[in-house]
Amino acid sequence: MKGRTPNRKEKRWMDFISQYGCIVCRNEFGVFSPSEPHHIDGKTKAGAHFLTIPLCWQHHRSGTNTTECVARHPHKTDFEQRYGMEGVLLAQMQNIYEDN
Repeated sequence: MKGRTPNRKEKRWMDFISQYGCIVCRNEFGVFSPSEPHHIDGKTKAGAHFLTIPLCWQHHRSGTNTTECVARHPHKTDFEQRYGMEGVLLAQMQNIYEDN
């Protein structure tokens, strides 16, 4: 999927969340895992790059849905039931960002 190039503020946000690590690994296991931005509402809308949460490959797009791990893609419902709604995870990251 082709997306819009992030502006300076969006890039700063995405750099921050990527360096923070996977929000699920932090919340569930208290560990750091390298992450990538997961776009909650696509990549092309204005402000879309701010609507991102950090997820490791396993929790983002591995396709896993087991008792140990649920990937967001393609298992959104199971992911949110286990780890929380994406909007709640986003709000958590926004609070962490504001505190830094």
